[in-house]
Order: sequence, then C-alpha cells, then structure tokens
Amino acid sequence: MSDIVSLSRERDIAIVTADNPPVNALSHAVRAGLKAAFERAATSGCRAIVLNCAGRTFFAGADISEFGKPPADPWLPQVLQTIEASAVPVVAAIHGTALGGGLETAMACHYRVAAPDAKLGLPEVTLGLLPGAGGTQWSPRLIGVEAALDLMIGGKPIGAGQALQAGLVDRIAEGDLLQAALAFARELAHSGAAPRRTSDLPVKTDCLPQGFFDATRAAVAKQTRGLPAPQRIIDCVEAAATRPREEAVALERKLFMELMMSPESGGLRHVFFAERQAAKIDDLPKGTPLREIQSVGIVGAGTMGGGIAMNFAAAGIPVTVLEISREALDQGLAVVRKNFERSAQKGRFTAEQVERYLGLIRGTTSYDDFENVDLAIEAVFENPAIKHEVFRTLDEVCKPGAILASNTSYQDIDAIAAVTARPQDVLGMHFFSPANVMKLLEVVRGLETAADALATVMEIARRIRKVPVLSRVCYGFIGNRMLGGYMREAQMLLLEGCTPAQVDGALERFGMAMGPIAVGDLAGLDVGYKARQALPDAPVHPANHVIDQLVEMGRLGQKTGAGFYRYDAASRARLDDPEVAAMIRAEAARLGIVAKSFSDEEIVERVIYPLINEGARILDEGIAQRAGDIDIVYLYGYGFPAHRGGPMFHGSTVGLDKVCARICSFRESLGRPDDWQPAPLLERLAKAGKAF
Repeated sequence: MSDIVSLSRERDIAIVTADNPPVNALSHAVRAGLKAAFERAATSGCRAIVLNCAGRTFFAGADISEFGKPPADPWLPQVLQTIEASAVPVVAAIHGTALGGGLETAMACHYRVAAPDAKLGLPEVTLGLLPGAGGTQWSPRLIGVEAALDLMIGGKPIGAGQALQAGLVDRIAEGDLLQAALAFARELAHSGAAPRRTSDLPVKTDCLPQGFFDATRAAVAKQTRGLPAPQRIIDCVEAAATRPREEAVALERKLFMELMMSPESGGLRHVFFAERQAAKIDDLPKGTPLREIQSVGIVGAGTMGGGIAMNFAAAGIPVTVLEISREALDQGLAVVRKNFERSAQKGRFTAEQVERYLGLIRGTTSYDDFENVDLAIEAVFENPAIKHEVFRTLDEVCKPGAILASNTSYQDIDAIAAVTARPQDVLGMHFFSPANVMKLLEVVRGLETAADALATVMEIARRIRKVPVLSRVCYGFIGNRMLGGYMREAQMLLLEGCTPAQVDGALERFGMAMGPIAVGDLAGLDVGYKARQALPDAPVHPANHVIDQLVEMGRLGQKTGAGFYRYDAASRARLDDPEVAAMIRAEAARLGIVAKSFSDEEIVERVIYPLINEGARILDEGIAQRAGDIDIVYLYGYGFPAHRGGPMFHGSTVGLDKVCARICSFRESLGRPDDWQPAPLLERLAKAGKAF
C-alpha cells in the first residue's frame, strides 16, 4: 500500500483515505494504493468501509500526465472491481468534484454521501472518449437510461441536490462529511445491511418508448455532427440494458480503447493540454508579482465596451464605463441591462445576480472618474488617431501603476504605448464579439510591456472566465492576421464556380461553426470595405471586388437583411440570391476566370491551408509562443472544430509534407504565387518529416 493511500480504523469501520494533491487524480500510485487498501480491509474484520479523500476534492478524474501512455496495472476497472466486490458495505464520502473516473469510483462503492456543494459528472465525451471503467454500465442502473445518457453525452457535472434527486447519491451530509459517512456506515453495519452492488441493479427499460435507442442515435448525431464518442456511449448504454453484464462491460472497454485511438479524441485531448499551456508565458519568471485589480474603467459603451463591462461585473469587479455623451452612455447601459436580462431568461443568471451585477456598473462622461481605476480598457473605433487621443488622456488621468489596455483588433500596440509616458503599463486586450459570450482573449505584449502588467492581465482573464492567449505585436495579431487568407480563398472560390452555400456547406461539414461567407455577412461586409477605403493607394485583391459592390448597393450582411445571402425576416435563415450569383458570374467573366466544379475536400484545402501556412509564419516570427496557442485562438475565437484540434494540429495530422506539397500545387495552378508561397517553417518541418 502506498503512502498516498492510507487505511485507518474507527472502531468497527475501516477508513480508506487517498491524499494525492492537488485534485486526488487517479494516478498509478493511487490506483495501486486503493487496491491494496481494500484488499487489506477485507481481511481486517471491519463491518463497513468508508472511502474518503483528503484535501479539497474527491477523485477529480484521471491523472492527465498519464494520457497517451500505455495503461499500467492495476487499471482503474480492476481497482473498481475490487471495491465493488467488498463483502462489507462501502460508503463513498464525496466532496469537491467527482468527475470521470472519480465518479466511476464512487459508483463502484455501494452507497454514496455527498457534501452539499459537491459536483458529480462524467465529462469524458469532451475528450472524445466514453467512461471506460464501468460508468456506462453503472450510471443507467442508478439514475435511469435517459438521465445517464444526458449526463454522459452532455458532459456537464450536476450538483449534489440534483444527484440526490436522481439517485446518484444516497444522502447529502449535514455538517462534517466524514462523520456523516461514518454514521451512515455504522447504520448499515449495525442493521446487517448487505453490500448494494450497483452491478446487481437492473436497468429499467419499461418506461422507454419503442425504438428509443435508434431515435436517440439520430437526434444526437444531428446535434453533435456525427462525432463518434456520443454514438459509442449510446451503444454501451443499450448494451447495459439488453446484454449480459459481462458482454456489456467488455463492449465498453473495447469501444473505449477504439475511441482513445481515434483522430477525434486525439484532437480533443490536444485542445485540453493546449489550453492549459496557453496560460503560461515562457519567459515570465515564476513568482512574478501581480498588480491588484479592484476596479476597472472602460472607454466606450458600445457593443464591445458594454460586453467587456458585463464580464468584469459578473466577476464581482466594479466597472466605470465612459462615453462622450449622456445619450450614448444611457443607450449603452440600456443594452447591457437588456443583455443581462436575456442571460437570466436563459437560466445563466438569477434575477438577483443581474441586479447585483448591474449595481457594479456605473456610467460617466468624465475621464476624472478614472483617476483611481486599476485597469483602464479602451474600446473605441478602430481609428488610430482616436485611440492615440484616448491613451494620451488615460495617461494623464490614471494613477501610476494602472494598466492601460486597448481592445484593438489590428492596431500597433507599440505605437499606442509611445503616445504615453508609461509604455511599460500598456498592452492589448483583444476581446472577441460578443465580448460577454466569446471565451477567447488575445493578450498583446508590447516591446516595453512590464512583466507584472502582463502577468496581471493573464490572471484577470481567468477571473473573468476567458481563455487568454499571448500574442506579440503584428497587424491583426494571431487570429485576424491568419483570417485574411482564409476569407480571401473563400471569395476566390465563388469567382471560380462555387456558390456561397457550397463553400459554407463544405466548411460546416468539416466542422466549422459557420462557413466563411456566412461569417462575413454576420460580421458586416462594410467592416473590411471601410478598412480598404482608408488605404486608397493600396491595391484591391480580386477576392474583394464583389464584396465592395455589395456594400455600395447597401447589402452589408445580416444587419441589412442581405449580403451574399438574403435573410428571412422572421427566422434569419440564409437564402440563396440569384442577383448575387449573377454579380459573381459577371465579375468572374470580367477577370477571365472560367468556372469549374469542386469537391468538399478541395474547398476545405483551399480555405484551411492558408490558415496553416500563415500560422507557421506567425510561429516562426515569434508572434505566438507555440502552435497550440494558435489552435486555441481558432477554437475559441473563430469556431474551428475542437475535434480537429485547431488548424496547426490539423495540419500535423494531415502531414505537413502533404500540406506543403498542396500549397506548392496551388501556387503553380492558380496563378497567384504571392498568395500561395509556403512559409519557411512549414517547408523546413515538411522536409524533416516533423509536426508543429
């Protein structure tokens, strides 16, 4: 028995305690210790056993350091078989989070007591997996088929109260959890209760409609775009209901191993680790002190400023929002209230929370109210002159040590910092729209940004529930710089014979949340148009000709009811438009482009490979720290499919030699060599047979 797992005794009750900080992950040492402890308890003459975890949580899941490694004996299923086979009742004492293998461990116990604030869940589907240590077999026996499927396919944990109501736990502890579990164990022992093994319980199917499993497969396939893990979960639960237990358990293990080897799980597990790595700054010394952020000021109460204010208020941080006029301020704050109330209607917040959050937001038309803020965020128009003027004013009014951040999508942070006398306090905080919904935050590090300012903003991002990714300064930073080639090729495909629906359909079947043409309509076609108008001497790429014509016709996208698509006034459904098709054909004819047909695969390569190529340049230039950071930007900011791991991981999965060869092929065949020059890093890695 390991030191991580101990066995003690309180009169006739044995106590098995795991202590593997910080989250009691089910590492090999823990598994071995549990198996040894239960085997020893079985011969100790005890009348019941309590399984308890020290520290802040019950077993929170697998040990992520073991992911991708060959499993070492004892496997978790072997350990849980030992626990369930105990000849005396076993009571699990659950606090914190019992997730994945942690909840499977609790279900292997005969009875369960939970702390009032405990969370229980089987989130393996988020890694492209299924619960592989008995979870698909035990959960339908405890809470029913439908509830078990919801728990596993949804992947979200439930609270102790809901778990009690469902039958996942037997009691909620009042007072000390361990004492409550010991009291329950004594009751069982003294009453002569036998072990209640979950495996011996029936799976109730009499309440299920005929054809339930097939109907569920169809509905889930539509909801999850046919990803394999949800389907395999249904297979396992159906087996639990219809096959002998030994066969069903064997199927669970077989399907778990198949999913572990699947590309979808590989992509999702990459995301899991990449997100954690993205929060780390390689050259930031450990223990870098953080500046205190107790209040925030935001310049601009428009769409972005209001959304940013919501994030801080929801984190309990007071916010002062500034606008140039009382009318604009009142209008912006009214939108903030409306958005909070809409979130409450969806169940995200309670009415009481909404009022509390709104109470943390106050408006002003005077910069004087920013004199004591710890963090000031500029969220005005993408006009460098306006932004520079805002920062000159912030530099004058904000206290020494206050961090000054720009929410710019493109502008040069170093140029902004240069107009202040405190460039060490200036950086970028690029929120994505809608800022109160989107998880991504690009944190842009200027040449003179201080280490403590940078560390503070990375930490504050987590406080407001964003996923921060560090970028150095370049035009468009990571995400928008890469977006240029992606959108360019989508537009060129229209000129070469594709319809908007064909391009969007191919990318959406690939897994993108929304196709590029629809994204342009949603963002507003006038955004890029205005940027081009501000640079009258710059050449206009043929990909933008049709966009400019649409804008000049007043077709700006969804907000005007028409862009590349027409939009149904009631449903907002996108509809093909013959007028746009004729415009595209006319422009193609003017450019001498002959239409041809394209497969989905060709469309995806044309649009996705520029992302990979530009990402390689960004990585080579040191704009991004690592390829995984780029993947996180595209997953959380641009709707890239998580099961493909992000554009850089996808490129490595395809093979960088193949990606590079295809880019060279496009360079030769499309007659646009400047658009299709392979990045030097991509060429080097492809030649060496390496991945990002």
